[in-house]
Amino acid sequence: MKPVNNILQIETERLIVRPLQNQDYDKWIEGERNRLAKQNKYESDPIDVREWTQDKFHDVVAKHQKLIARDEAYVFAVFRKSDQKHLGKLEVCTIMRDEFQWGLLGYSIHNQYWRKGYGKEAVKAGLDIAFNRLGFHRIEAHINVDNIPSVKLAESIGLTYECTRKKFIFEFGNWTDNLVYYANSL
Repeated sequence: MKPVNNILQIETERLIVRPLQNQDYDKWIEGERNRLAKQNKYESDPIDVREWTQDKFHDVVAKHQKLIARDEAYVFAVFRKSDQKHLGKLEVCTIMRDEFQWGLLGYSIHNQYWRKGYGKEAVKAGLDIAFNRLGFHRIEAHINVDNIPSVKLAESIGLTYECTRKKFIFEFGNWTDNLVYYANSL
């Protein structure tokens, strides 16, 4: 695999945000293994790390690289600078390029690292990458109406509430409403 292009890596005061690399396997496994019990329905289910071989992990890294090469999605790992712990991930997905330059931002921090400001710091870094390195003009976050922590995070970094999209995404066995928060590049 090619080394990480500097355009896709950013460092903040406490974090390094960049695509996963094959050599991140042990850090990734440790971050997943140390997650606390699921705190809410919006967290992904814990994975069984015993099923995640290095080969399976390398396949995921290769898949992420293909998504980047096609400008479909950019999946970033979030690492703490001080000890290289894997804290979670960010995703920037292309909705439409051309005259729109429109993307979607998703974020997830492992629950053992909640309430320490890592999510806010990571999402700010994700917006920086999206606007200043990937050339998006508009970034949206689609948030379930009752996901209050995610709403608070979006608002705390300056995303603006735009609307509620009714029956927008199929999840939890139903079509659910989502709040749309957005930011435009300057």
